[in-house]
Amino acid sequence: MEREAQFVGESGAFLDAVEMASRAAALDRPVLVIGERGTGKELIAERLHRLSQRWEGPLITLNCAALPETLIEAELFGHEAGAFTGATRARAGAFEEADGGTLFLDELATLSAAAQERLLRAVEYGEVSRIGSNTPIRVDVRIVAATNENLPSLVEHNRFRADLLDRLSFEVVTLPPLRVRESDILILADYFGRRMAVELDWPSWPGFGDNAVTALMAHDWPGNVRELRNVVERAVYRWERAAEPVDSIQLDPFDSPWQIPPEPEAEEKTAAAPSRPAAEPRKPVVSDFKAAVEHYEKEILEAALERARYNQRQTAKALGLSYDQLRHALKRHEMIG
Repeated sequence: MEREAQFVGESGAFLDAVEMASRAAALDRPVLVIGERGTGKELIAERLHRLSQRWEGPLITLNCAALPETLIEAELFGHEAGAFTGATRARAGAFEEADGGTLFLDELATLSAAAQERLLRAVEYGEVSRIGSNTPIRVDVRIVAATNENLPSLVEHNRFRADLLDRLSFEVVTLPPLRVRESDILILADYFGRRMAVELDWPSWPGFGDNAVTALMAHDWPGNVRELRNVVERAVYRWERAAEPVDSIQLDPFDSPWQIPPEPEAEEKTAAAPSRPAAEPRKPVVSDFKAAVEHYEKEILEAALERARYNQRQTAKALGLSYDQLRHALKRHEMIG
């Protein structure tokens, strides 16, 4: 089955990480993949498997954060019938399912201390025991693990076993965040935009307009490639002029004039929290004050109209203007007839 995301990019930092993973793939050793959310850690894990000698074997993925602590050991190592309440029959764990292949442990840092201890034994001896059984089962598994946490720091704070980290960190592939891959932003945006245009049966891909390009390049992308994909696909499907370049980008899908305000308790906590020092405001150089003010006012009006889906009464309310005041401002800027 074709994956929904592929390796796309040409920045040096990105290509270096992919090359490191490709070189490590041929060695039958554990690999740690480190990176912020949305950077593509699961894609690196798949690459490590597909380029290894185990490529014909299974690739089993287990998200350690998606399971409660009481079940994670059973998912990893399996259990016998009657081992705990609800265990009506024996079940193989992820290690047995991955025998002869690769086991990808996502969100590794969320493992409990007990699960870390059992995992260490499995890595050291190549044996696992199902919960409720004392009989060891031999397994031949390569482990690839991923996290967005700083594991050495967790070791220092006694939240992760140092010996387990030593066993798993034969090679560490650290993925760069999208904000340092500036040359890849528009390449990725174009890739996701084309895919969405095909899904929507557009006759061709018109690309992005200047406003969209500016917005895409100015954003920090805390959600990395996953966030970029959502933003681009949302922009394309909302765009109603398939023959014209997509030129409207909404970075925050929750941004709305009817947004539900936060709970009072949350506001109080925010007020009580120590604030960070405010960044030094930029001091623009203006040669024509009146023209600069006019331009800024028009930008405010355009953004407010877009947020209110061009409902002028809601736009006026959001800006604290009367309807007549808004209409006068729009006419002055030749935004309406």
